[in-house]
Amino acid sequence: MGQSGSKIYLVRHCETAWSLSGQHTGMTDLALTARGEERARGLEARLHGLSFARVLSSPLQRARRTCELAGFSSNAVLDPDLVEWNYGDYEGLTTAEIQRVRPGWVVFRDGCPGGESVAQLTARVDRVVSRLRALAGSVLIFSSGHLLRALAARWLGLSIELGGALALDPGAICMLGDDHGGADSVIRLWNDTGYQGTPGLVLPQRL
Repeated sequence: MGQSGSKIYLVRHCETAWSLSGQHTGMTDLALTARGEERARGLEARLHGLSFARVLSSPLQRARRTCELAGFSSNAVLDPDLVEWNYGDYEGLTTAEIQRVRPGWVVFRDGCPGGESVAQLTARVDRVVSRLRALAGSVLIFSSGHLLRALAARWLGLSIELGGALALDPGAICMLGDDHGGADSVIRLWNDTGYQGTPGLVLPQRL
């Protein structure tokens, strides 16, 4: 299990044109929108005062730019295992468009033809989890929505199918950790977008 007291902070990259339109964005290297950049700057204040033993980022520019604007690029390590799911034939399509040709398709159950299967993504995420468990201190990760949802599921030791039940908005902050002296892996915070002014969301004062 994770080391006692460990905290793994996850940040989904901020808004891109395709996250706004709902198109699946795997390896397409899109920039942030102007609003995405503005919200990424807001992350700096939300994460202010926290100290991280390691900062990791997907090499794709939407994650790297979010990391940079949040104030963490100077010591960030780019990890190719943190890139988004490879959607293969479904790259650039919306879920509705995919389901017109493959009714009932769910990425966390069915994977992507021409891209990564569920087993392949699970193996990749498991490599990340294994490395995280070997680290001492808090870790901050910048990556993409489906990858981070799968990472949370595997941190808990569950199938990545759980990721389908974990909504994660652009720019959201999450925290994974442990409980009972490290015996249990838990989700301590999920989909915190309150720094963006999301109505009705009550935030903890300290992360």
